[in-house]
Amino acid sequence: MFYQKRMTWCWLTWACWLSCLTAVAARGQEFDDPWLWLEDVTGDAALDWVRARNAKTQAILENDPEFAKLQSDLLAILDSDARIPMVSKQGEYYYNFWRDKANPRGVWRRTTWDEYQQDDPLWEVLLDLDVLAAQENENWVWGGASLLRPQFDRALVSLSRGGADARVIREFDMERRQFVEDGFQLPESKGSMGWVDRDTVFVQTNFGEGSMTSSGYPRLTKRWRRGTTLESAELIFEGQATDMQIMAIHDDTRGYERDIVMRNIAFYNNEMFILGPGGRLTKLDVPNSANKRPMFEYLFVELRQPWEVAGRTYVAGSLLVTTLREFLAGERTFDVLFEPTDNTALAGFGMTKDYLYLNILEDVKNRIFVLPLRQDEWRRVPLVGAPEFGTISVSAIDSEESNDIFVTSTDYLTPTTLSYATIGEAPRRIKSLPAFFDSSHLTISQHFAKSADGTRVPYFMVARRDLTFHGANPTLLYGYGGFEISMQPNYGGSVGRAWLSQGGVYVVANIRGGGEYGPRWHQAALKANRLRAYEDFAAVAQDLFARGVTSPDHLGIQGGSNGGLLVGNMVTRYPELMAAAVCQVPLLDMRRYNKLLAGASWMAEYGNPDVPEEWAFIEAFSPYHNVRAATRYPAVLFTTSTRDDRVHPGHARKMMALMESQGHDVWYYENIEGGHGGAANNQQSAYMQALAYTFLKRRLFPAGSTLHQ
Repeated sequence: MFYQKRMTWCWLTWACWLSCLTAVAARGQEFDDPWLWLEDVTGDAALDWVRARNAKTQAILENDPEFAKLQSDLLAILDSDARIPMVSKQGEYYYNFWRDKANPRGVWRRTTWDEYQQDDPLWEVLLDLDVLAAQENENWVWGGASLLRPQFDRALVSLSRGGADARVIREFDMERRQFVEDGFQLPESKGSMGWVDRDTVFVQTNFGEGSMTSSGYPRLTKRWRRGTTLESAELIFEGQATDMQIMAIHDDTRGYERDIVMRNIAFYNNEMFILGPGGRLTKLDVPNSANKRPMFEYLFVELRQPWEVAGRTYVAGSLLVTTLREFLAGERTFDVLFEPTDNTALAGFGMTKDYLYLNILEDVKNRIFVLPLRQDEWRRVPLVGAPEFGTISVSAIDSEESNDIFVTSTDYLTPTTLSYATIGEAPRRIKSLPAFFDSSHLTISQHFAKSADGTRVPYFMVARRDLTFHGANPTLLYGYGGFEISMQPNYGGSVGRAWLSQGGVYVVANIRGGGEYGPRWHQAALKANRLRAYEDFAAVAQDLFARGVTSPDHLGIQGGSNGGLLVGNMVTRYPELMAAAVCQVPLLDMRRYNKLLAGASWMAEYGNPDVPEEWAFIEAFSPYHNVRAATRYPAVLFTTSTRDDRVHPGHARKMMALMESQGHDVWYYENIEGGHGGAANNQQSAYMQALAYTFLKRRLFPAGSTLHQ
């Protein structure tokens, strides 16, 4: 228990005072929470508690005979020069951000197309974050850059301290390779800034009291002109305090330049406005739940709910198109580019100069189609040369100038390949990952489990070809199940080295709450229906048992963020199904999640715990409120980051403290840096991965077994 004899009376008094103060702020919640003081992210008492638990976990796992070698191997994978440097074309150059052993914080760099096609391209370094961090004594983490078009001689560079969501933004001179001393600079906040023209930006930031939403994001967007103060920037739009965030964007597509204001009320609930002369706003009369996307002369509408308009009903999950000009003139006739079936969903779409491309999921496998633009009839044909299996993505290289595309393909055992193609021609391989582990003896299979309500739930399994179905194979089951995010096959050198090459079975569950079958799959597990996601995950585990793949004594589970909430619920609701669980940067206290950092922005997903009728169902999937002293739980490793300013580290801290106080088998590690990703650089990532896999190995592999490469 935390309240040990070495705790001083002074600290106890402080903790009780803070607990009472926070309890008052929580508006009289019924749950008596003795661990509220752990929500004080950087408080001395809380960090002392963190360090004590870190030390205990490190002392055991770091001393495992396999740990040092595993960590070294994982770092070598993350730092490998053979990784694919993914690029984006801006003007005549191809830009990339790169971390490796020599550049742990990373370098922003660029090259030409001719060089990029070489095995070892020559790169021009624009900004070295390791040098910058040393000069400014800050642990800078790269947050991206936006270049000014059409000159491409200035950029807005985003940096965060330790990987947090909050960032500083600075104007960067591309020719001089340095920040502009009197240029646009945005203080640290969860804001953003984007070019309008050389002397104007749209800016969203913390402008002072009342300027941020309850989710911690900007509710004001302004136009800021060079040479004026940030305080004098011109107000464009003001949202409500209960909104998620407000943002203005300049679309600089040549010939179709326009300014857009986005009012994000909540996830999948937004309004879009076209900003006209004199600040006039024209709202696009499209359902708030729909994804609205002006591109070139078109307006694309991706529906998440059925829409009845102009005498026709369009089904949820459809992709519609019209011209923006006709739509603004009052025309409401659309062409249907995609309509879902029972086993298909739209994964994405985009445009080149003369084509539209659609990425369609068919039972969680990608199918790519292209449609010529400016035709009387939209004709859909398969992309020439597209791989027939795996996860495939397509992106236009320069949508204004050409029909050239990048095609990326991968699966759990096939190293990622980057190919180049002109639509209509077969792709040509440009680069590919090396094999980071031997997969010659492994195979991928897809299976379907039946959930509690009869729903067919797909899952992928990676295992040895000669797998013996004796029910004792160490198996790691991974899941997410939220925010319409799909879990698709992806090559992971770390999983291969740390788990598959050791004889473990790896399983990924495509549970409801995700986007594997479009909006309907997501909406099936929203709010009061949240338990369906956990029933699906349990069904996959039970199917693995029924097939003889593994058993509860050899099953481990893993998930992060919303997936951490999944793991927390599996541990508290189905403790008999597993022997170990890794719960990463998780949500766990669903009574207070909406009061912690960005939590308020997720109420469309989970519900509002301050509304009694909604807390009635939220409580059922709040792991922190469902821990019982008398229940025998699997061993759990909680990991989080002090610098995570999206999901509050208090979730993991309090869950650990509660379970520890009841005598359960719980472990804890909190990275003092790292943001929501949990790590700020490759070395930290390798270390945290090594902790997780070592923990799982010790729990799931048969006693006396020797792991080997």
